[in-house]
Amino acid sequence: MAKEQMQVLNALDVAKTQWYHFTAIIIAGMGFFTDAYDLFCISLVTKLLGRIYYHVDGAEKPGTLPPDVSAAVNGVAFIGTLSGQLFFGWLGDKMGRKKVYGMTLMLMVLCSVASGLSFGREPKTVLVTLCFFRFWLGFGIGGDYPLSATIMSEYSNKKTRGAFIAAVFAMQGFGILAGGVFAIIIASAFKAWFDAPPYEVDPLGSTVPQADFVWRIILMVGALPAALTYYWRTKMPETARYTALVAKNMEQAAADMSKVMQMDIQAEPKKEEQVQSKNSYGLFSSEFLKRHGLHLLGTTSTWFLLDIAFYSQNLFQKDIFSAIGWIPPAKTMNALEEVYKIARAQTLIALCSTVPGYWFTVAFIDRIGRFTIQLMGFFFMTVFMFALAIPYDHWTHKNNRIGFVAMYSLTFFFANFGPNATTFVVPAEIFPARFRSTCHGISSASGKLGAMVGAFGFLYLAQNQDKSKTDAGYPAGIGVRNSLLLLGVVNILGFLFTFLVPEAKGKSLEEISGEQEEEQETKV
Repeated sequence: MAKEQMQVLNALDVAKTQWYHFTAIIIAGMGFFTDAYDLFCISLVTKLLGRIYYHVDGAEKPGTLPPDVSAAVNGVAFIGTLSGQLFFGWLGDKMGRKKVYGMTLMLMVLCSVASGLSFGREPKTVLVTLCFFRFWLGFGIGGDYPLSATIMSEYSNKKTRGAFIAAVFAMQGFGILAGGVFAIIIASAFKAWFDAPPYEVDPLGSTVPQADFVWRIILMVGALPAALTYYWRTKMPETARYTALVAKNMEQAAADMSKVMQMDIQAEPKKEEQVQSKNSYGLFSSEFLKRHGLHLLGTTSTWFLLDIAFYSQNLFQKDIFSAIGWIPPAKTMNALEEVYKIARAQTLIALCSTVPGYWFTVAFIDRIGRFTIQLMGFFFMTVFMFALAIPYDHWTHKNNRIGFVAMYSLTFFFANFGPNATTFVVPAEIFPARFRSTCHGISSASGKLGAMVGAFGFLYLAQNQDKSKTDAGYPAGIGVRNSLLLLGVVNILGFLFTFLVPEAKGKSLEEISGEQEEEQETKV
């Protein structure tokens, strides 16, 4: 620890947990609530869109989105998110966290609403406008990653910082639950008002015209929680660390934090000279690469590898749900019934494995540390992937399906009580204040790249090796068993790359990022 740490930053580090910490979690977390709500709901919406806009007269099964259209609807949000993470991450370091923070939320609110207002009745018109607004929705969501993580990190005390950042990320769990519950309510209500026969009885009549309102309402409601927190986002002061270490205004930092923490903090003007002279190297300079190059490689590679495994797991959900009878064959249901059944199944998985995993991380991250949780998570994800893959034929028998679901749920649990949470937390702690938002944006964008590989690469890879048994429109792949083995190898690589990432538990941000070292070097 430096002997002369700035008083305002020290006051933040040693502050007891106060009400402003919890309001910051709610305000920052609502962006992630919307993010998860949207990503969760689109899987319900795509099934319904297929029935509404791609119905084929005389077909044995209900209409589905063609592979390229499905990839566009799901993938365009990923591309937007990746772009937003890089752009707003950089902007957060240039303009300040607070100035940019309201922009991302407003973009999310407007584009969530606009997604539900996609124009026209022709499939092409509706899908093109939906993709357009989903790109910009993703762009706003992307900005929320680096800004929310950085703001929560810079507001927190060093004792509970990990739990507070993880709690912001854990709001995704509530977003998934809310999406599922709302979809169940809307589908049930419309089904009661506009009941229809199953597809196999009346193919055209199984999708009532009012079903077109269902997907629009589900998408638009995601804007509400984010809109409700917009006012409070605009009222949050700039973080003291940005004001003091990047904007170099010690008096303003002290005044802002005095107001927030409801205690008197005196600025120390004599230290301003030290602060001003310490911004000695730039991003990607040789000095940055020497000090933080391996750290950045560690955060980008682990997030990339984690998201390949995490997002590809979602591909197996429909097979698993169908196999255990949670979701009957599509032709035995009408359109609204299918929305209801899928929402119910996904909500149960979220309730049993996804949400508990997030909150286990919140509970233990400041006790056992980020490094241990991440290693443990990758280790158990590897174990369960291989346990699913090696005896895969065993799991396909009807009597063993419950065991398969249990194993599958445990991989999700250890992803969330593991690298899915820690890869979000760590980049917000280990880099200097002037690069923190940018480096978090680069790390999270790397994760989204992994998500694209996981969601789309494995969509093709997991297809049956026999061309006659693949999904409509897809070429032959390597099969589910080989895909799971490959994902096990991806998790092993994630385990190994974790060793590049330092432990931040119990240390101040200035200590872990090396900013105190710089300060001491400047004074010498």
